[in-house]
Amino acid sequence: MEPTLMVIGLNHRTAAVAVRERFWMNDTSRHDALLKLSEAEGIEEVIVLATCNRTEFLLWANDAPLAAQSALHFLSAEYGLKLCEWKNFYRLLDEAALLHIFCVVSSLDSMVLGEPQIISQVKTAWQQAQKLGTTGRFLDAVMQKALTVSKRVRSETAIGDAAVSIPYAAVELARQIFGTLDDKRVLLLGAGKMSELSARGLINYGARSVEVINRTLEHAVELAAKLGGTAIAFEERWQHLVDADIVISSTSCPHVILGREEAERIASERNHRPLLIVDIALPRDIDAAVRDIKGIILHDIDDLQKVVNHNTGERETAAAEAQKIVLAEAEDFRRKLQSERVVPTIVALRNRLDEICRQELESFRLEYGPFSKDQEQMYVAVTSRITQKISGSLARELKDLPEKVEQDQMTIAVRRLFHLETPQAALAGTRN
Repeated sequence: MEPTLMVIGLNHRTAAVAVRERFWMNDTSRHDALLKLSEAEGIEEVIVLATCNRTEFLLWANDAPLAAQSALHFLSAEYGLKLCEWKNFYRLLDEAALLHIFCVVSSLDSMVLGEPQIISQVKTAWQQAQKLGTTGRFLDAVMQKALTVSKRVRSETAIGDAAVSIPYAAVELARQIFGTLDDKRVLLLGAGKMSELSARGLINYGARSVEVINRTLEHAVELAAKLGGTAIAFEERWQHLVDADIVISSTSCPHVILGREEAERIASERNHRPLLIVDIALPRDIDAAVRDIKGIILHDIDDLQKVVNHNTGERETAAAEAQKIVLAEAEDFRRKLQSERVVPTIVALRNRLDEICRQELESFRLEYGPFSKDQEQMYVAVTSRITQKISGSLARELKDLPEKVEQDQMTIAVRRLFHLETPQAALAGTRN
């Protein structure tokens, strides 16, 4: 099998939040996934990208079918993936995989078109893989190019203007429900970046107070100071939920932190006064059953797509322009990547030709006796030029073939003709 660029994953387009949250990975689980997948059969290099909207394995595979089986086995063993759930996952190869990666990093595949957070998330995923040594020159080249393409998209189109993001969508949702946010009380469950951005948006539209609750009080104090708000101990959250108008929940808890029973008690104490809860965490912080309680308006991350749809007019125009850039860049890089595929074959061919020349030189010595220094230098020079002409001509022919299938067939023919090592062996040592 020839080496293949592959993406295996699921996202907000292929799976509902209830499915996505089962395969969500924090730093520790991503770390474990990288180590296990990098040792799996068929996989040469791997990067794991996991956000609230997607979990993806970016692979450089020496055997695509075997790599896919390894990924399936990992998801089954570690996350209980059932065979019937495989339909939620996509498997993209070569050109399709490359285009997908470029679109993801350029925020053309995000739930909120043009949102900027994906860039830092991609960088973090890449850096983690580099630190663990699970990526090498192929995926490194793809990621470097993807970030360059993203930068070009943002500088040459309006895709990032008046940035629409998940926090912005949460603010829009609050405005749709309350009309005005003047004097509304905001409670943040979680002190991360998403909470901060949401709070700033709400404050800009008139929210009068912000309270921050976090399991680590120091983090709550730090964010509250930035926002001019108040930090609250996690244990005191119930009373403050009673007093709030808008709750933004974005913790990293692996389980629900507000169940139906607690929510019913809160609603009763509020006399069922409207309480908007926006759950933008994954896994979700709030039990979905809370949605049925009178007076509580619960929206999760999937609901935000409805808000986003009101803000995509100009973005769609910019996205069309961005798509042209991405397509052109992907085609250009595809050709370069295709050229890279033949390098192991050309190197192996040169080594083989050099070996033949050395063997023939020894045969001449045995038959005719030692060469003079000048004769040997002349022999080496002539055979070296012949080797370079043969391998150079073949390299140009292979690199110029427009289709991967043709290139693969020709590469296989060359390897068989000259009895060269396998591509997998030739690729050994390509990791950093």
